[in-house]
Amino acid sequence: MKAIFRLFDLEQKINYRTEILAGLTVAMTMMPESLSFAILAGFPPLAGLYAAFIMGLITAVFGGRPGLISGGAGATVIVLIALMKSNGIEYVLAAVALAGVFQILVGLFKLGKFIRLVPQSVMYGFVNGLAVVIFMAQIEQFKVTSGTQTSWLVGTPLLIMLGLVLLTIGIVFVFPKISKAVPPSLVAIIVVFVLVLVFKIDTKTVKDIASVKGGFPSFHIPVIPFNLSTLQIIFPYALIMAGVGLTEGLLTLNLVDELTSTKGNGNRECLAQGAANITSGFFMGMGGCPMIAQTLVNLSAGARARLSGIIASITILIIILFGAPVIERVPMAALTGVMIMVAIGTFECSSFRIINKMPKQDIFVGVLVAAITIYLHNLALAVLIGVIISALVFAWESAKRIRVKKYLDANGAKTYEIYGPLFFGSVATFVEKFDIENDPEKVVIDFKDSRVADMSGIEALNKLTERYQHAGKKLHLKHLSPDCKKLLNNAASVIEVNIIDDPNYRVVS
Repeated sequence: MKAIFRLFDLEQKINYRTEILAGLTVAMTMMPESLSFAILAGFPPLAGLYAAFIMGLITAVFGGRPGLISGGAGATVIVLIALMKSNGIEYVLAAVALAGVFQILVGLFKLGKFIRLVPQSVMYGFVNGLAVVIFMAQIEQFKVTSGTQTSWLVGTPLLIMLGLVLLTIGIVFVFPKISKAVPPSLVAIIVVFVLVLVFKIDTKTVKDIASVKGGFPSFHIPVIPFNLSTLQIIFPYALIMAGVGLTEGLLTLNLVDELTSTKGNGNRECLAQGAANITSGFFMGMGGCPMIAQTLVNLSAGARARLSGIIASITILIIILFGAPVIERVPMAALTGVMIMVAIGTFECSSFRIINKMPKQDIFVGVLVAAITIYLHNLALAVLIGVIISALVFAWESAKRIRVKKYLDANGAKTYEIYGPLFFGSVATFVEKFDIENDPEKVVIDFKDSRVADMSGIEALNKLTERYQHAGKKLHLKHLSPDCKKLLNNAASVIEVNIIDDPNYRVVS
């Protein structure tokens, strides 16, 4: 019984009113976004809503942490646009299901922990870039589409839209000072909705995006040839979708961890995402991943348990089945205002307060990640590039730290004491420290304060040993790790190792 309680986080005290109201708010903001992404990719509009319901429900119940909201996200949908255009919806559904299989494998092999490799500078750039992306997406709501032509709102429609958005922002900003009993975002949506209905204001509504009316998602096996040729078509899309979804999901999980001062479970989130995408693929959904904007809406509404995510997904299903006539009349201005406030709340202002205290390379990485996020809208690529550059900068800085102390002992042997890691970046500097021609017949390299970190270091030691041997001199290596001794077996005749003082560590951990 306790295991079941822990699974669903029932051991924590739940504020049911807050969770329910937060779930309703999340549902209101998730629906138009899921519809927009589906239409953007050329999917049936309901594919977006079904994904929001399925992804939201399964990850809310089984996901890596409470408060995380999943649905039909743009990051994963963008990956599938080309497949949709070339092969159609059936292949897309198969790719979504296969992506879920990949994600489950990542969870089973416990690879979610590698998200720890994302440095803080990348997180700052990611979050700030995302805030700009969310804000710029809301600017699109000030456009109107007529047939194949899209143009900006002008005149009275523009003033009405702008006025309603500002009213929404004002309510979200002011209402918490009056009462914290109800999420301000939900209050703003209701007030603007009622105002538009009562005064019959002509403005853009959810119905202008697409119809949200439909039935319960039915089980559907993708109608595709089950052969190697089909696998070759969907495999790359599924693999990229799985990677993008997990990257965005685990980064969102980390972000929520920081905001709530709690700890999520990355591997469990991978398993839940995988199961949700497999289910989505077999129930006519376009798949997805955690949605950062909706997650922040959820947290800002006060939700801290799994109940809000469950309420949000069930609300979306109820609206699909019964509530379409009402929800389709919700003004987009209200949802736009809420999302603008989310963008403002997402922006990491503290990164600017400490920018003068950050290393220049961290500032560069943060700005670069933000720029890629904004201009390419590819969160996974932005994070990957940021991590690679940070790793290279770290390698360069570490390479400069290797130092050597030289001295002759009473017996005339020369000792080189090594300080700092020996790896691919520091090999060149390490080799330059040795004077093979002028060294005495006996030379000792002491690794007590160093560590051989990779194969480049091993190879450098091997070649250095051979060079001393060719010069008719003996090179002795002390305090070398057991793994390194094993890899240097071809030079065993000239290696002397102090086994007693050897540190017990592996070359690569």
